[in-house]
Amino acid sequence: MSPKVVKVEALEQSQLRLFFENSEVRRFDVSPYLEKGIFRELSNPHYFNQVRLFFGGVQWPHEQDFGPDTLFLESTLERIWDAA
Repeated sequence: MSPKVVKVEALEQSQLRLFFENSEVRRFDVSPYLEKGIFRELSNPHYFNQVRLFFGGVQWPHEQDFGPDTLFLESTLERIWDAA
């Protein structure tokens, strides 16, 4: 089971910076999903920036979401952070 996301930041070029409960900061590229059905709406930068936490993963207002397993396994490590 993957760690949960505790903070999310929307970045340019359909990227998310994810802060996980295990102190890892990882970058997730949403662009491979933008041509797939419900995820097309995420190509709008204003809408993309409305990302929020949702049960350890992330979600947008119209219920597009990614769970913690996908986010952790398909992201790249940026750094370790001190949550304290």
